[in-house]
Amino acid sequence: MPDDKHPATDGATAEGLETSERLVDFIHRCPSMFHTAASIGARLDQAGFTRLPEGDAWEVRPGGSYYTTRNGSSVVAFRVGEDALDRSGYHFQMTAAHADSPTYKLKSAPALEGPEEYLRLDVEGYGGMIDYTWLDKPLSLAGRVFVRTADGIESRLFAPDRDLLLIPSVAIHLDRSVNEGKAFNKAVDLCPLFSAGRLRKDDFDRMVAEGVGAKPEDVLAHDLFLVNRERACIWGLADEFVSSPKLDDLQCAFASLEAFAAERNRRCVTVYACFDNEEVGSNTKQGAMSTLLRDTLVRANAALGMGEGDYLRALSRSFLVSCDNAHALHPNHPELYDAANRCRLNGGPVVKESANQKYTTDAFSRAVFVALCERAGVPCQTFANRSDMAGGSTLGNLSNTQVSVYAVDIGLPQLAMHSSYETAGVRDTAWAIRALREFFSADLRITGADRVELA
Repeated sequence: MPDDKHPATDGATAEGLETSERLVDFIHRCPSMFHTAASIGARLDQAGFTRLPEGDAWEVRPGGSYYTTRNGSSVVAFRVGEDALDRSGYHFQMTAAHADSPTYKLKSAPALEGPEEYLRLDVEGYGGMIDYTWLDKPLSLAGRVFVRTADGIESRLFAPDRDLLLIPSVAIHLDRSVNEGKAFNKAVDLCPLFSAGRLRKDDFDRMVAEGVGAKPEDVLAHDLFLVNRERACIWGLADEFVSSPKLDDLQCAFASLEAFAAERNRRCVTVYACFDNEEVGSNTKQGAMSTLLRDTLVRANAALGMGEGDYLRALSRSFLVSCDNAHALHPNHPELYDAANRCRLNGGPVVKESANQKYTTDAFSRAVFVALCERAGVPCQTFANRSDMAGGSTLGNLSNTQVSVYAVDIGLPQLAMHSSYETAGVRDTAWAIRALREFFSADLRITGADRVELA
């Protein structure tokens, strides 16, 4: 019998609830991209992976598990199968997600004193956020702080576990047109309030310094971002929904990490990538367009005793699943979606496709992923934008400029993408983990773009 807490629970929903609760915990530990990379690293350490700093010589062996980081905000991990170096089938099976989300970044000189006794903070937009969703809710800050030490300069994570800020709306009595549509000026309307008069600029500097165990004069620089403090939750009478900040793209980062950590594949090199800066174009030293993935694969290939020709042949047989969330059908605005190629919450992973190649999916890669979902017993959905509406892009086609492989773009269906608080289906994270576990455990034998064996 269903219980009072979960009145409509069945087996699939129970799995989805347990997985969504772990997703919520993961997101709570990841208030910034730097914390996300640290959380992923801690999970990999726990699973027995060896960290390979980029500045060190690498020793890599068949059967080993490894990871590297760049900028403290991007991670690439890989596992070498015991039989992966068979030159007739040597290849990589990879997933990629991203760690960043749209928010506001604190400027280097953040204090705005006044009007009157107010103390506000000076911020600028990071990515394409929905501005109004950040108003009238408790906020905090998270990121990294560089401090002077006896030995030089050190990066420390900063994420105070308390409400510190709020961006107040203008009362309707003072702005009668507010419900008729409003464009926000980020330099005027979206400065968060820090104090009504009791605090001064030095108090902000002192807070940051104390948060990283340093003296104010030893704080040299910071990368700090606004964080929505609203706790993620599972909701609905039938427990159908999970809502949280940063579902785009921590839901996919979590699902692909869970699948990667759970599976070993003797026949190939499996790879997990989580990049920074997707929301601002990926064109950074640690983004999907950087050399990070290529450098990692080239160095692993060389450390395994393989040559450049082996690497290039391996790429021709390799496959990437680019994981970034998809737009679920909106209950109030179905007219914004394609009539046939649209997805729903709790319907399973979504294959995303675009004729203009904003997504990497083509018929070949779609067929591979759909076949893997069928083998895993996972439902699979389709998304394409309306033909008269421009769509976004993601990291798959950008990473392919550096590491050119067969690739498919997938995501999990969600509502209110780029809101400060987004909504997804409870079942979908578990569906994605099942599908990606099938991907990581399968031995894909690709022959050009004409044939693939799923061993």
